[in-house]
Amino acid sequence: MNEKSLVGVVPPHDSDFERAVLGAMLMNSKAFDTVEGILNAEDFYDTPHACIYQAITDFKTENNLMTIDLLTLSEYLKKKDLLEKCGGLTYIAELTSSVPTIANAQYYADSIKAFSLRRKVVELSSIIIREAVDVSNDIKDVLDESEQKLGLLNSTKSSNDYKQANQYFLKLMDDYTNGKRKDNGVQSGYKNLDQIIGGFRKAEFTVIAARPSVGKTALALSIVQNMIKADRKVGFFSLEMSAESLAERMLSMESKVSYGILRNGRMDNRSMKEVMEAAETFYSKDLYIQDVPNMKLMDIRSEARRMVRDDGVEIIFIDYIGLIDSGLGDNIPRHEQIGRVSRSLKALARELKIPVVVLSQVSRDAEGNEPTLSQLRDSGSIEQDADLVIMLHKERKYKNLDKAREEEDNYEKTNEQPIDKIKIIIAKQRNGSVGFTNLGFVSRIVRFDELENGF
Repeated sequence: MNEKSLVGVVPPHDSDFERAVLGAMLMNSKAFDTVEGILNAEDFYDTPHACIYQAITDFKTENNLMTIDLLTLSEYLKKKDLLEKCGGLTYIAELTSSVPTIANAQYYADSIKAFSLRRKVVELSSIIIREAVDVSNDIKDVLDESEQKLGLLNSTKSSNDYKQANQYFLKLMDDYTNGKRKDNGVQSGYKNLDQIIGGFRKAEFTVIAARPSVGKTALALSIVQNMIKADRKVGFFSLEMSAESLAERMLSMESKVSYGILRNGRMDNRSMKEVMEAAETFYSKDLYIQDVPNMKLMDIRSEARRMVRDDGVEIIFIDYIGLIDSGLGDNIPRHEQIGRVSRSLKALARELKIPVVVLSQVSRDAEGNEPTLSQLRDSGSIEQDADLVIMLHKERKYKNLDKAREEEDNYEKTNEQPIDKIKIIIAKQRNGSVGFTNLGFVSRIVRFDELENGF
């Protein structure tokens, strides 16, 4: 921190802990290894202490096989012309006498880190106050940025904290041995699709795209239905349809009662019984819906953080990207607005460490043909930012399993459903192969299912 006093008080710190941890590092190489994984120079309040810590870590970087002690450190500081900035020879020599016990090095380091975080909270609070009282700032922008910065502070891991690659290899081998990576993603519930994509992966940004009325929302809701029935916690942002309409669609999917019948409320006793049983299926499931139309990007980010923090949501769906208010203003070109939304949602997936799945349209020139990545509507940034792109293409109509119904409301006479065959194209997969599979779309109950299951 640049300032030693904020909001009229001395920021929290403990100089004794700082001296003790530096002394321990000079007396024992194991203490150095322990402390280095916890602290950065910026975590020290006293400038000489920050200078000494940085010098110790720089020395070890440049002279990995040499032991750091009072003599080698003093010579190094003289060479770098840092001796006076670090308090001088006498002060440095006194550090080792400030160590009650080397065994407590980690405790000293953890305490220093806690004080550092307290100071950062105080500093951030003063910034938030300054930004909030400035009426030229949009208060929702202030809230969004504040939430993001507080979230970063909530992690004690430094942005400069890197690890030797062998640690990752060891973790992977442990995961493989214990079967921890067999279900590393949130499964879609469709066997063939999951075989290609391995489920929706943590921290990845996925796009589901198609022309209007091909079934983007229906596929997303079908996947959501599969997930919550598998006891996954799901968040759904609907900018186009009301939460009630989404719930009605899901009741139709689960009960197999025609969506048209539900909308018109013309249910007989049998249909009512099936709908009530479907509703009971969903009562105990964890699905959280936000249905504000044309929702602002910053509000989506804020609500998503809340869903994850308060309700443990494991995956978020957004329908759809073209309806998100970027907050940039109408004078900014459309492709720049969508580009900002795309980049921000990708960053959100990484920040929250969950999959973020966004629906998108493809341009009109894809009508009748298989869509391509270049036809993602409004911005090339979507193609660039996405880790996974799933595109839908409607093939020729599948033969009815029975005679097509003359009207939607005669469901009680037959359980057969007319089916459309939809090609599910994996157009991009940053960490896997591309390919395709087919699903059947039952339009009467707005539900996708495996073709081989027979509906």
